[in-house]
Amino acid sequence: MKDLINKLIALVDNQFVKALALLGARIALAAPFWFSARTKVEEGTLLTLNDVQVLIFENEFGMPYPEIAAPIAMYAEHLFPILLILGLGTRFAAAGLFVMTLVIQMVFPDAFWTVHLYWFALAGILIAHGGGLLSADKLVWK
Repeated sequence: MKDLINKLIALVDNQFVKALALLGARIALAAPFWFSARTKVEEGTLLTLNDVQVLIFENEFGMPYPEIAAPIAMYAEHLFPILLILGLGTRFAAAGLFVMTLVIQMVFPDAFWTVHLYWFALAGILIAHGGGLLSADKLVWK
């Protein structure tokens, strides 16, 4: 039985399986931020901030300097997911989304167990391990 378990572990304990897992983590972390970014954009435009966002950041989120915070959030929520999907600057992008999650956690403290814990965990994994073999980081650093 012990040999069978060791063989099963050896079967999945390789660089390709780890690369697939890290790719999955990159996609899973990028998706909610990308979709959030697209809600901040004026319909029919690429990166024009919706006028309502500044009011939401001010009145609902209680953010200081909402006229600065809203566009920064929109640009970051576009940039970091693209970097993650490409696996380019993976650790940087994951750290950026980790910080964004910290800010979001302060605004929505009840969402820790339902959403934010997963975002923190995914970002932490990517910060610790990078993008893996299936990332532009691997090509750049070779």
